[in-house]
Amino acid sequence: MKLIFIRHGATHGNTERRYIGRTDEELCQTGIMSLREKSYPPADVLYTSPMKRCLQTGEIIYPRLSPIVVNDFRECDFGEFEGKNYAELNGREDYQKWIDSGGTMAFPGGEDPAGFKKRCVCAFLELSKTFEEEKTAAFAVHGGTIMSILEAFEERRDYYHWQAKNACGYVAEWYRDEKKIEVREEI
Repeated sequence: MKLIFIRHGATHGNTERRYIGRTDEELCQTGIMSLREKSYPPADVLYTSPMKRCLQTGEIIYPRLSPIVVNDFRECDFGEFEGKNYAELNGREDYQKWIDSGGTMAFPGGEDPAGFKKRCVCAFLELSKTFEEEKTAAFAVHGGTIMSILEAFEERRDYYHWQAKNACGYVAEWYRDEKKIEVREEI
């Protein structure tokens, strides 16, 4: 089955390089324009995170599809780092500890990255039981959601390799029997 993973368009917080997880930001005008300027492969079904930025992205790219909202595809909760950028966090002891952990320790007051990844992967596996052969599924979701799924099922690369810019992503094939994804191209 063909899969299309698209990171949502840019929000104001994204343009300022802020940690935007649980904050339910809408797309900014730049984000809307970048989605409208690109060409995306057609899809038969659309899955989204419940966050406004993902719902808006899906609506812009696939206006004829009714999104199927998957709550566990929401972005990671960045806790005390939420809404802040590197310049604002630089020098904080808790931020330095998180950096030193390679991004593996829980965000202070937020979510554990391993738990976040597991949440996304379990949601994808549950959905995969409903996938129909010969159909194409699009996912308008968060960068972390895409990274979690591809790290788990695309054997060639690690989590950070799959970082996608806003309005970008990957076209892939899902092999249900092997529980494997092969990325074919970037969007």
